[in-house]
Amino acid sequence: MNIRPLHDRVIVKRVEAERTTASGIVIPDSAGEKPDQGEVLAVGPGKRDEAGKRIEPDVKKGDRVLFGKYAGQAVKVDGEEILVMREEDIMGVVQK
Repeated sequence: MNIRPLHDRVIVKRVEAERTTASGIVIPDSAGEKPDQGEVLAVGPGKRDEAGKRIEPDVKKGDRVLFGKYAGQAVKVDGEEILVMREEDIMGVVQK
């Protein structure tokens, strides 16, 4: 996949959610919710402030991030669904 996001846009791939509960019950795809975590695949150069100076993004490629359930725009590229969202739609970075 070769996508270069513009401005403060971020390309995120959703991380698959757990398919079983702690007690071992398997959750079917139709009953499961979309995961709200993902891995950053690409980051734009950042937006510009009023003076024209570029503001560096806080996230980087490879970060695992949290975002809202309906954040971003879903797009299919090479048969794979990815999300394109603004950096401000990201709520936080998951620390390992």
